[in-house]
This record gives sequence, structure tokens and C-alpha cells, in this order.
Amino acid sequence: MYSVGIDIGSTSCKVAVFKNEELIEKMLCPTGWSSLETAKRILESLKKLGIHESNSKIVATGYGRVSVPYANKSVTEITCHGKGAAYIFKTGGTVIDVGGQDTKVISIEEGMVKDFIMNDKCSAGTGKFIEVMANRMGVTIEDLSSLDQKRWRSNH
Repeated sequence: MYSVGIDIGSTSCKVAVFKNEELIEKMLCPTGWSSLETAKRILESLKKLGIHESNSKIVATGYGRVSVPYANKSVTEITCHGKGAAYIFKTGGTVIDVGGQDTKVISIEEGMVKDFIMNDKCSAGTGKFIEVMANRMGVTIEDLSSLDQKRWRSNH
């Protein structure tokens, strides 16, 4: 049985294919002008790998998740980030997703999304975003730097 995750974002599409919990294929492509056309191209690529409806479960996420008609399930990227982080790190933490349309900061506790915030499009990709996120997290920009250094030291 194959498990396929498809993330159709506003600018790029990411695909992960698992067989019996082992990652066997990754794909990355530009989303282009149409999420639906991108989903069709992905389906053709999956068929070339021998993946079809009867031998797979497909989950779609991202900005274009509703454009994947062959997906068994559609899930928000916030939920996917939470589950992925919990799977990889086993504990709580923070996920920062800098996307083509927005940026999200997601707080994870005990494998679940506790809270999240998103920037507005006006501050996307600017230093103002870092300032806004630090403020929302209740720390200063200087605190962010020291938090990063503490984390790095504890892991090395």
C-alpha cells in the first residue's frame, strides 16, 4: 500500500510517496497558473510509478488542496505541519512555515497543534514580519537570537 502526500502551494508543489512507511519518491515542481493542471501532472507521474486508487491513500494539503479530485482526504497545512513535527520530533515545539502567500508560526504540544498565527500579506518576506512574530510570541528580537543560540548549543 502506498501513502502519498501532496502539498499544492501557491508557488510550488511538493509530493512525498511512501511504501510501507518508507519514503520512496519525492517530487517538487512549480504550481504554475492552475492548481488543477498541477494535480493532473502529479497524477500522471504517480501512474508512471504504478500508483493508482486501488493501491494507495492520498492526502492533499496546501493552497490548492481542493484541486486534487483524486485525493482520499484534504487537510489544512497547519494540521499537516503539526502531525509531521510530532512524528519527527516526538515532543512540542514551534514550526515556522514561510510560504508563497503567507507565513505561519505553529505551536505544537504533545503532538497536537496548540495555537498558530499568520502574518498579513503586507509584511510577507520583510524584517517587519520577524518583529511582528517576536511580539506575538511575547519576546524581543534580541530574545529570538538568544533562544536560537541556546537551542543550537543544546543540540551540539
